[in-house]
Amino acid sequence: MNNLPQVKIGIVAVSRDCFPESLSVNRRKALVEAYTGKYGTEGIYECPVCIVESEIHMVQALEDIKAAGCNALCVYLGNFGPEISETLLAKHFDGPAMFIAASEESQNDLVGGRGDAYCGMLNASYNLKLRNVTAYIPENPVGTASECADRIHEFLPIARAIIGLSDLKIISFGPRPLNFLACNAPIKQLYNLGVEIEENSELDLFEAFKNHDGDERIPAKVKEMEEELGAGNLKPAILPKLAQYELTLLDWIEAHKGYRKYVAVAGKCWPAFQTQFGFVPCYVNSRLTGMGIPVSCEVDIYGCLSEFIGACVSEDAVTLLDINNTVPDDMYEESIAGKFPYTHSDTFMGFHCGNTCSRKLAFCNMKYQMIMARTLPEEVTQGTLEGDILPGDITFYRLQSTADNKLRAYIAQGEILPVATKSFGGIGVFAIPEMGRFYRHVLIEKNFPHHGAVAFGHFGKALFEVFKYVGVPVEDLNFNQPKGMLYPTENPFA
Repeated sequence: MNNLPQVKIGIVAVSRDCFPESLSVNRRKALVEAYTGKYGTEGIYECPVCIVESEIHMVQALEDIKAAGCNALCVYLGNFGPEISETLLAKHFDGPAMFIAASEESQNDLVGGRGDAYCGMLNASYNLKLRNVTAYIPENPVGTASECADRIHEFLPIARAIIGLSDLKIISFGPRPLNFLACNAPIKQLYNLGVEIEENSELDLFEAFKNHDGDERIPAKVKEMEEELGAGNLKPAILPKLAQYELTLLDWIEAHKGYRKYVAVAGKCWPAFQTQFGFVPCYVNSRLTGMGIPVSCEVDIYGCLSEFIGACVSEDAVTLLDINNTVPDDMYEESIAGKFPYTHSDTFMGFHCGNTCSRKLAFCNMKYQMIMARTLPEEVTQGTLEGDILPGDITFYRLQSTADNKLRAYIAQGEILPVATKSFGGIGVFAIPEMGRFYRHVLIEKNFPHHGAVAFGHFGKALFEVFKYVGVPVEDLNFNQPKGMLYPTENPFA
């Protein structure tokens, strides 16, 4: 299934009626030419119906971009702009909206050719607040045609995430495992975000799995898995069961997504899963995530929500990892010190049993789940995908509801180092600047759970804007602050 939105932005130019309309017409044309010259024609639509000067024009433009299939809006102030009509356009548009404005073009045309959109953006922002309309306004909202084209392009991943959330259903199976209260959070904020949730018993899932016994599609699915694993297929006997489970999940998603277009899954994986199903679901989770259907472990509902947002922003597979263990002194001294610009406290290991997509692993092997096998027969713990995670840039982040039903988030950019982990599971050596302080004064101080979502690349700028757009208060939007910038709870004398 296609599980990520396709964005089409309608560009609507506006004009205050006491300014030359030609300013907005010509500047809109220049903006579109600059955009298509840089980024191509896909994903944008130039509204030709009118330049919005009045409420009637606003309705005409709204009908036009809706008929054109636009699901995101760019309001472009070619001059000062009509503060009422332009904000009503955003109010009545069903989708994410951004506001940008034209800068002046030449010192030789500051009489008839002066647009004053720098001033108009102030009125636009004031009117948006009056109407309780949420809109994205870039860091530098007033610019040349080329600069505004870049701002629109930067809006694409933000819009994709907002659109995705408005049509997302999270499907969960089973209550959180015992002693995993950290993954248990109120679902009210999901509804506030526009997300639907379907909570099921793991017994429902087990029944569906049993109903797939002998499914004729299993051999083909096993062949897919064999081709993906290659030499890492160390547990071939477990593949038919894993294939049966994957088909169960895919069929469940198709049958239960209802009127929603996009799906993420919060799955149960222990303690009774192994003894009843006869395997662990890690590898299947990794495969679905690789298909663009994020799956979280341990029924972590806000974990899979975070993964979905990251998938929308990055248009790539993501993963969910435990912020797990420290890097031993001897490993740091041997493989990191003097080779990379990180202190020991900047580093840690991110780990999970085997849920990371094979495309994001330097190597992979099908194994048994070592932690679970300490208390269970090894044969029922097979099905985990082990390997070191590929080195490269990452963004560690999470959107979370607190126990008292408030939205909170964090974002931290860093990298996975090309250092052998010498451990088990899907695991990597992570380095995030000032991680030690971030760990203490954000992750611990603000009661975030041990799971963090990982996007493969630096996407902090877009994620920050997504979290602001969906209503995370700025004071609860956390990041790894640089040295010299104290956290509110940080001891200045420490």
